[in-house]
Amino acid sequence: MATHAGLSAPALGRGGVPAAPPVASAQANLFSPRGADGWQHGSQSDAEKQFSRCAAKLRALRADSRQLREELNQLFDQLLSENYNKTFYPNIDIRPEDVCTLLKHASGLVPLSQEHLVIKLCQLMHHLLNQLKVIMDEQTLDVLVNYTASALKLCSTWTHSDVLLALSTIVYGNGSQCHQHLSDLLVEDGVLLQYSAPSQPNMELRRVALICMANICLRIPGQPLLDDKYKSVCFGVFLKTLQSPRPLDTDELFYCLVIQAALKGLQCCLSSGKWKFGGGEELGSVLATLKRLMFQAVPGVNVEWPSVLYPAPLPQYEGHSAPKPAEPQKPSGPPKDKKSRGKGKKTGTEQSRGDDGEEDDRVAVSASQKGGGGEFMSKTAAPSLYPSWKVNSSDSEFSDAEGNAQSKLRIYHGRVRQGALHCLQAVVKGVEKRTLYGYWSSFIPEAPIGGRPSLTLLTIICKDPSPKVRECALQVLSAMLDGSRQFLAVAEDTASPRTSYTPLSFSLATAVRELHRALSLALLAETAPQTLTQIIKCLAFLVANAPYHRLRPGLLSPLWKQIRSYVRYRDANVRVSVLTLYGALVTTQAPLPEVQLLLQQPDSGGGSSSGSYTPSHTHSPNALRTLTGEDSAPPWLLQLCVSLVTQPREEQSDSEGGGMGAGAVLEPSPVRVEALQVLSHLVRGYFSLTQACLCEIGQVCARCLGETDPNIQLHGAKLLEELGTGIIQQYSQDNKVPESSRVPMSQVVQFWSDVLSGPLNRALQNEQHPTLQTSACETLSCILPQAFAQLPDKMQLMCITVLLGLTYSEKHLVKTAAVRALGVYILFPCLRKDVMFVADTANTVLTALSDRSPIVRAKAAWSLGNLTDTLIVIMGSVGVDIQEELSDMLLLKMLQAATRGTTDNDRVKANAVRALGNLLHFLRQSQLTKSTFQPPLQDAVHALVQTVQSEGTMKVRWNACYALGNAFKNPALPLDSAVWSCDAFSALCHVVTSCKNFKVRIKSAAALAVPTRRGCYGDTERFGCVWHSLATALENSEDTNDFLEYRYSASLRHTLSHALLHLLSISQSEDMPALGASLESEEGKAIKEHLLRYLRAEEGGGEGAEGEKDTGGNTKGFIVVLVLCEQSKHD
Repeated sequence: MATHAGLSAPALGRGGVPAAPPVASAQANLFSPRGADGWQHGSQSDAEKQFSRCAAKLRALRADSRQLREELNQLFDQLLSENYNKTFYPNIDIRPEDVCTLLKHASGLVPLSQEHLVIKLCQLMHHLLNQLKVIMDEQTLDVLVNYTASALKLCSTWTHSDVLLALSTIVYGNGSQCHQHLSDLLVEDGVLLQYSAPSQPNMELRRVALICMANICLRIPGQPLLDDKYKSVCFGVFLKTLQSPRPLDTDELFYCLVIQAALKGLQCCLSSGKWKFGGGEELGSVLATLKRLMFQAVPGVNVEWPSVLYPAPLPQYEGHSAPKPAEPQKPSGPPKDKKSRGKGKKTGTEQSRGDDGEEDDRVAVSASQKGGGGEFMSKTAAPSLYPSWKVNSSDSEFSDAEGNAQSKLRIYHGRVRQGALHCLQAVVKGVEKRTLYGYWSSFIPEAPIGGRPSLTLLTIICKDPSPKVRECALQVLSAMLDGSRQFLAVAEDTASPRTSYTPLSFSLATAVRELHRALSLALLAETAPQTLTQIIKCLAFLVANAPYHRLRPGLLSPLWKQIRSYVRYRDANVRVSVLTLYGALVTTQAPLPEVQLLLQQPDSGGGSSSGSYTPSHTHSPNALRTLTGEDSAPPWLLQLCVSLVTQPREEQSDSEGGGMGAGAVLEPSPVRVEALQVLSHLVRGYFSLTQACLCEIGQVCARCLGETDPNIQLHGAKLLEELGTGIIQQYSQDNKVPESSRVPMSQVVQFWSDVLSGPLNRALQNEQHPTLQTSACETLSCILPQAFAQLPDKMQLMCITVLLGLTYSEKHLVKTAAVRALGVYILFPCLRKDVMFVADTANTVLTALSDRSPIVRAKAAWSLGNLTDTLIVIMGSVGVDIQEELSDMLLLKMLQAATRGTTDNDRVKANAVRALGNLLHFLRQSQLTKSTFQPPLQDAVHALVQTVQSEGTMKVRWNACYALGNAFKNPALPLDSAVWSCDAFSALCHVVTSCKNFKVRIKSAAALAVPTRRGCYGDTERFGCVWHSLATALENSEDTNDFLEYRYSASLRHTLSHALLHLLSISQSEDMPALGASLESEEGKAIKEHLLRYLRAEEGGGEGAEGEKDTGGNTKGFIVVLVLCEQSKHD
């Protein structure tokens, strides 16, 4: 079994551990080769020739050779002198098996007594495996691990640093394959635990041992998990290292490397599957440690950090170790203007957002600073974060060597902070959201109320000098906000807060406001494009999860205006993130009144374009205004997105490959795709504001479908789908949109005529891009039924023909979309009268029901349910013509296919039972009496009974009860004489009394009240059983342990009372003794009270009066009078 040892030791070499991605990958090495800058760089062919020559000589050597030591020494030097790094030489062709053979043979030639050769061999292992990205086989892995483990036992201590480095390269991502060796390396007195212990005086050995343990814990995707006992041992060592103070005699720079290695190991433990924190305070201890390291060596931060963070609704403030001088009094006048990072002069809006009493968080940089260092200058009143590098030092304060050391130490401290944030991100992703919410106040502050602000992620985002650290903090904050909608849904500040205590809702609301404030300041100050992109993405996560409909308006308007300037930013990634944020703004709780007002505001010409922006006159916001007229200008955001998709961009940044000079090119594909997604969100949430541009947006979609980029084509089709869905929702019966505000029917017809005449047809037939075909099928299913009826016959025929053909596609996604679209079309009034179309759809759906894909079968069952719904509608409106025109064989196949569907998964089963109920309702007397229908009929009812009594999902059981009630509506069914009739009534009686779900009970009670004739209920015993079940259910209609079910209890009592009165209305004289005894019993008193309450609610029993007309209800009238008399006695 191949292992991934070749993705070896991290690119950090002997000097340090740079911050790496949260999960180490094959292309992101954690450690670089020793002395990488010293390799002799030859050509690619020279390196291959040198390797082949040396490998051949090495394989020819034997252990008994006289000159073995000299020859090995020479060959090792030659192999180490070459650079095999595939990053620089991607075409280098050295086979992994040749490397494995060489290293295995060399390990057999170098005895452990020759320690100098052992060191060179270990260096060679690290050099070859690391640079060539060798994936070792199990035999090589076992041989090399065994050799290095033996060297650690037998060789002198001075060799162990190189041996451990080689071992870390070998075990990189292969920890789960080395169990037999881990039992020796990770035991209590094992060499790794000895060298990684905080008491180890040799920092080099300690660092490399931690690196080795980190690589053991690292999991490459596809590899099995490391045993929990070994992972727990390593986790404890990493955490203990991070919590231990720096020894007094240890160089601070070198100790940073130890901390980086421990952080990387902790991250590997947390990232390899869901980490289970131990009981007690382990999670809080890890979070406290990481929070302390997040602020490693930040100037001015001198606090006593807690050893454990506890989950609490209120923030836990750190206590300061020593009293600080009083803060200087803030001037009463307006603050002085500050230069933001490369943004020039602030706009009035930006100044107003900064002047909210939190000048401490404002950041400024010197005009001469370049973007590479990321250091900043801050005019801050709080000395806790006063940057030491703000004060300009003269050249005489530090020598060159001292200055280089200080700069290097600052970089290493930044990498420690970066590593701590990577670990925190792993914790956020690995711990259950609900558990982590209790620690939010330690990392996300509430609005500042005065005094010294707490140290949180926002402090790093606004204050840290390193753009990479700021970016990591933003990634952590984004991970915390992602998926927090349910938690933040509690936030509310529309009401005035209580003075006695602060409720959680108000605390969360103020936290949301502080996030907006701090991220807005960070956005103003940031110049690094990658960090700027992350700020905007973080804002998008915040907007997508915060409940703005429960907050005071005013949070989104400044943000909307602030990010508007960045749509012309020179970096394409920033432009993409801005569009993502706009997409979140028009998606969150849409339609949101504040966003609706922002969309309706006229275009003010855009934001300023300073040196950070690339203005583009071709992206004119008036592109659509010329089409729609000046008086009905579309929303600015819609104009922007259309221009980004269709208009050329005159100027490109270097990264976009501009400079061709011949002609303008369109925006990069990611920008155009994101603009199309924003258009889709805008149409979905604010259709009324976009409907005036319906045909123009349709032209944009047609243009996208006509391009060659599959992503542009796909999102153009999805935008069409959203337009169709918006029109359907406007014309739905539930929508209260007045007729005058809807899109005119003539315009809808013209829109779809243009679409179907354009490139959509080509997309439907594009077999090279099945995803595009799928989206095109979904677009066809979004045509308004009334508009479809007015389309030309050839267009209607084209849609039907294409969909019927695509149901035979080999791509299951395409087949699923086509089958679903047919299920939509079968409900169209203009098509359901076409018997040929009904028959073709039925045959297609029956074929899809036997497909191997469960997704296809689920949609086929849904379409079959729709088809049978149509049969019931046609039967009621047209008479029996449709029953005569559909062949018995087709109906029989549908009945049998639906019966088989009840044994499939729940998604198929839920619609299969719906179809069975419709079919049993639809069949005629002449069909039911045929011998070919008898067994399938019995199987169908038996399937429904089994589904009702099953322990499946409640939706399936609800549908099964509904199906039985639907079947009971067929007067041709022999309910009085069929063998299966007793089973059907028994199943419904059992469910109505015992099911925990009240909605299922309601539907079963409604089904029991469907038969209109007394004979359908069978003999007196069965009739009494039905009565007793309904009476028992009514008596226990309030007994539930689930509060969510209690809300349906009133509806349940109403349905049960109606069913009981229905039984009374059709009862006969032989039923009276049992019914009278039931009403005169102790339980009967409560039943009579419920029935009387129901009759009063129904205004004297209107529904019962209708039953009396049908059945000559003297008996029913007598019972009702009896109920009234008994009630009057109690009163």
